[in-house]
Amino acid sequence: MNLRTALLAAPLLVLSYGVIRILDGLDGSRGPGLAWTTGHLAFMAALILFVPIFWRMRRMAGGGALATVSATAGTVGVAALLGQFGIDLVAGFLSADHAAMGVLFDQVRAVPGVSLAVYDGLPFLFYAGQLALVGELAARRVVKAWTPALVLTDLALPFVDKDLIPLGALCLLVSFVPLARAASAAAEPVRRPAHALA
Repeated sequence: MNLRTALLAAPLLVLSYGVIRILDGLDGSRGPGLAWTTGHLAFMAALILFVPIFWRMRRMAGGGALATVSATAGTVGVAALLGQFGIDLVAGFLSADHAAMGVLFDQVRAVPGVSLAVYDGLPFLFYAGQLALVGELAARRVVKAWTPALVLTDLALPFVDKDLIPLGALCLLVSFVPLARAASAAAEPVRRPAHALA
């Protein structure tokens, strides 16, 4: 999958997760079941796509120290979120109902270090790294100045209400379209005159 496709697929997968999450909650509880599993797999697929996205954004930002730290932070955040969603999937498979899932989650959070690693600490590096990379690209005028604002909106909306995840994903998609164009333009080979090839 090329970067342009990844930049468009990642927000669409997040959108799918958000919509499935809302549908899963229509009966008053979320998980376990097909919707829980499908939604989590969609978000995990999006997270995996963000790894090459972060590192290409680093290159587009010049590959300096700030971009490298931001890409590294984002990648660590991806790993933490994959751990969190992996725990969710396992809990869904092992539980007969939502209440049983809650018991498993409490047991997992009670393990020393787990809460910081996959819930309350490292996952935030995903958001910080992403915003820092887009901010640097905007500062270098690789993308428009409004792009970081859209990314920030996408990152903030779930903290207001998780049912706003689909709206945030649409903001991310809009912000990634020009980034996908910029990535495609950067990947195009320089065309030399025919006489220069002789």
